[in-house]
Amino acid sequence: QGAVKRQALYACSTCTPPGAEPAGICLACSYECHGTHRLFELYTKRNFRCDCGNSKFKNLQCKLLPEKSKVNSGNKYNDNFYGLYCTCKRPYPDPEDEIPDEMIQCIVCEDWFHGRHLGAVPPESGDFHEMVCQACMKRCHFLWAYAPQLAGKEIPPLTKANSLEDEGVVLKVEESEEEKKEIKKESGVEHHDIKEEKQSEQFNEPSTSSGPAYTYSYCSKFLQKFPMEIAESTSEFSSCKLKELQSKPFVKKDTATFWPSNWRSKLCTCEDCLKMYSELEVPFLTDECDTVLAYENKGTSDQETERRDPLMDTLNSMNRVQQVELICEYNDLKTELTDYLRRFADEGTVVKREDIQHFFEEFQSRKRRRTNRMQYYCS
Repeated sequence: QGAVKRQALYACSTCTPPGAEPAGICLACSYECHGTHRLFELYTKRNFRCDCGNSKFKNLQCKLLPEKSKVNSGNKYNDNFYGLYCTCKRPYPDPEDEIPDEMIQCIVCEDWFHGRHLGAVPPESGDFHEMVCQACMKRCHFLWAYAPQLAGKEIPPLTKANSLEDEGVVLKVEESEEEKKEIKKESGVEHHDIKEEKQSEQFNEPSTSSGPAYTYSYCSKFLQKFPMEIAESTSEFSSCKLKELQSKPFVKKDTATFWPSNWRSKLCTCEDCLKMYSELEVPFLTDECDTVLAYENKGTSDQETERRDPLMDTLNSMNRVQQVELICEYNDLKTELTDYLRRFADEGTVVKREDIQHFFEEFQSRKRRRTNRMQYYCS
């Protein structure tokens, strides 16, 4: 099937020991081709094609698909393929680690991390859907603009005043409620609060009283001096969620972040942002079907489909009379076949193909005799 969107993978340390090129095998090959080997469970990874039997395996040919490409250039590998995880590069479970800790997978690099090595404590309630590790937050720095509103644990607000030299804007945060009221009266920036509230509604996020309060020096002079620039800037921001968020102050930290279940749907999908995702090799972030939860739900749905009784599916497609007739015929077949086979069990003889054929011939003959009789109907 080529590179599968998401699948369960394993690494075989018997065939590709430390020092050899990393390789991944699919679930089917782990059973069929590596059943007696030592395997590392990698859980699921995206856009991966099974390496079993290609040039990375010197003395092994895949039993399921012998002819394969020599290499899968689209595959991505990390230390997980050698049984090492997290920034500490330790195995899991680690026989030398006595500290109880859970492992959490980053949804960008798909490595697994100890909770204590993320630079931030995971929410105690466990009420988060996905995690992005520190390294991936540095690479995908645009996520910090979304973090205060979307991340499972809010980023602390700025703790000191910053100055924007180009605009002459002074940002003051962590004010008390009384100070905020006085600031509004003195600076006359009620219009800014209204604008910010509208922006909060656009993202379906409530505007909280604990958010930063802003004061602007010579704000009116700035607006009078650059009216066209302000209008163009506002128009430009309105078409891109990310630019709107980046226009507000936010904090970048050297920590992992934790995100709720619907956060991907709130990322901007304008043309510029889609291009940025592609350049950073993270276009999957806007795909809700990329999540591990979506993969697990699909597996559960497929299993339920396989477990469905074909007789019940057939019954559901019939009307009431047909349902009753089919059930009666099924019960007759079951009763007669059970009685017929019991004789073989009692005598200890083997049931042959000819015996089954004879049974169904007799069954069909008895069925025809029954259907040829006169039918009686209730009035």
